Amino acid sequence: MVARYETYAKLRDERGFTDYRVSKETGIGAATISDWKNGLSKPKVDKLFLIARLFGISVEELCTEG
Repeated sequence: MVARYETYAKLRDERGFTDYRVSKETGIGAATISDWKNGLSKPKVDKLFLIARLFGISVEELCTEG
């Protein structure tokens, strides 16, 4: 399962979050999110679950392109 940063960013913006807030509320390091944004890494499944839970969606929805 891979979530594209663009999909994450769209969902984040729709919900009024910032990367900083996502980092603080999930415990995912800001550098990890930055690396994902810059294409230096891809999020691990455990991180996807944390983000999906925060956004109130399934991991599948987070990994859906669009």
